[in-house]
Amino acid sequence: MSISVPNILVVDDSKAILIVMEAILNELGVSNKVTKCLSAQQALTHVTDDINFYDIVFTDLNMPEMDGMEFIRKLGELNFTGAVVIISEMDHKVINLAANLARHSNIHLVANLAKPVQLNQVKTVLQKAQHLAVHSDHSYTSISEKALHEAIKLNEITPYYQPKINSQTSEIESIEVLARIVKTDTGEIIAPNRFISLSEQCGLINQITFSLFEQATSDLKAIRTSIAAHLKLAFNLSPTQLDDLSCPNKLMLILQLNELSPSDIILEITEQHALSSLSQLETLNRLRMHGFGISLDDFGVGFTNMNQLKRLPFTEIKIDRTLISNIETDQFSQVVVSSLVDIASQEQLALVAEGVERAEESLYLKNYRTNLAMQGFLFTCPKPKGDFIEWALNWVNTTGGTIKR
Repeated sequence: MSISVPNILVVDDSKAILIVMEAILNELGVSNKVTKCLSAQQALTHVTDDINFYDIVFTDLNMPEMDGMEFIRKLGELNFTGAVVIISEMDHKVINLAANLARHSNIHLVANLAKPVQLNQVKTVLQKAQHLAVHSDHSYTSISEKALHEAIKLNEITPYYQPKINSQTSEIESIEVLARIVKTDTGEIIAPNRFISLSEQCGLINQITFSLFEQATSDLKAIRTSIAAHLKLAFNLSPTQLDDLSCPNKLMLILQLNELSPSDIILEITEQHALSSLSQLETLNRLRMHGFGISLDDFGVGFTNMNQLKRLPFTEIKIDRTLISNIETDQFSQVVVSSLVDIASQEQLALVAEGVERAEESLYLKNYRTNLAMQGFLFTCPKPKGDFIEWALNWVNTTGGTIKR
């Protein structure tokens, strides 16, 4: 079995651990892309030579001269964007603190592996690292700027819909709107990772966003008529769009034209880029004041810490797939998600688990005995309006799940 993780760095002052890790990675088919270091200082030199070379770093905590926590902090100072995994036995309080410190250092800490390290643990971590890389991966083929302009001109930007399912009641709680380009001549469906970044670079993101928002809010009437009268729409906004202080007024105008109110809408703001500018924070606050739900999307791939969750006016947290994948066996993910469940309960925040693809993950999440919602291919892929309505009605008939009213 081969896993596509280009370059790996393993740091531990124990030669035995390095040998074990090499054997495990060899079994997983990636040993030829591994650098091994007996000290954090030596490892830091390798990273400094090319900050973009390594995709994942495995590091011990207890090492002489420079320990693992100092090493992680220095990786943050170098703006290292890959995944970091701690190889050390830690209790849940240490895991939580390490995760928060990593976030303060702008580091993607994705796992803690207890010694002796097991092959299945490393395999899971490599899969998480692959998913994390998707958020910043530009290796896919983007459409051309000309093709994007043509898609906008021909009104080919199309809303697709995916539900959020209550883990305890199987209710459809809300529906996320996801952008697709559907070619009118060929029927080809173009995924957002091929045009959203381009639209931001070309200054077209607002045009696409508001066009999509207008279509989706118009669709909501038919969706509600067919399924349930009080379903909400969850809609993605780029953090860069929060710099536009007129954004709330533009959204409000579209809602008025479709006889909807802000309370019908949840705005999802990705966590990948920290919210920092005064204009972003002002827009966020004004949207909440108007009554929009505000969701922190992709929690786990960015740098929002637990205290920020309490300070900023979020009404929902969406836990990224990197923390949900294989959660039934991943102690690190279990600790972080349990902390989020506690915070959500204390702060009265809705909680959504993204990327649920396996029945084992769903069953584990149900054990929290809270109104945590789930979203992912285990239930359905994103669908156009007609197909989504058909799926939702079938969901009720075949599972006994209800629809939130």
